[in-house]
Amino acid sequence: MSITIDMNSDLGEGFGAWSIGDDKAVLSSVSSANIACGYHAGDPSIMRETIKLCAEQGVAVGAHVSYPDLLGFGRRNMACTPQEVYDYCLYQIGAIQGFCRVQGVTLQHVKPHGALYNQAAVDRKLADAIAAAVKDAGGGVLLMGLAGSEFGPAADAAGIRFAAEAFADRAYLKDGSLMPRSRQGAVIHDAGLAARRVVQMVTVGTVTTDDGSEIQFRPDTICLHGDTIEAVEMSAAVRKALENAGVQIRPLKEIK
Repeated sequence: MSITIDMNSDLGEGFGAWSIGDDKAVLSSVSSANIACGYHAGDPSIMRETIKLCAEQGVAVGAHVSYPDLLGFGRRNMACTPQEVYDYCLYQIGAIQGFCRVQGVTLQHVKPHGALYNQAAVDRKLADAIAAAVKDAGGGVLLMGLAGSEFGPAADAAGIRFAAEAFADRAYLKDGSLMPRSRQGAVIHDAGLAARRVVQMVTVGTVTTDDGSEIQFRPDTICLHGDTIEAVEMSAAVRKALENAGVQIRPLKEIK
């Protein structure tokens, strides 16, 4: 039986005159894009332009919602209430839905970014708040989150679809969480290593952790960060390795 997987990347993360990464080149390898909504990066013009690129290349669009933390790129923990998290997420989802309508595309999913992602992965109340915002935004939008985290149960409770995510370019701890970026080796820069890890995740259902042990999960989508130097090379290498292993690459809306 053939295996089908989505490949996603975090894009549209420039701001004003400053750009990060080669979004157009990365889009040639992925099937879904998580577009910054102005809270950790991005601005209205970049949102519009990135969604237009997605529409032209047939890549599904997702909202990359974040804490309001431009200065810290959304990677600093914040002590926000679940109600505040709900409001932040609904605001950002609504903004990107407007741009999607103009481009004639449908918002496929919502994925939290950075510190919001990591905190909600282990805090059910925050995960519930994000799931509620996704549901209330309407349109049958999926929630994308860390495999084996609180996102899955929160999505189930809210009655929305969930896409379990794994990371090509991040190291894992034995509890299934991502290694903190403050630690050496947290981000993988070797495209060949990333490709081999992803093939293992998708075809075997395991990933090797920082201590050499293996954990099991079955991801629906694989993330490659668009803001790394190796983003273009890595996304192409991962896609080629998956296709060589007989894996089909499709957007989540076609497999969930």
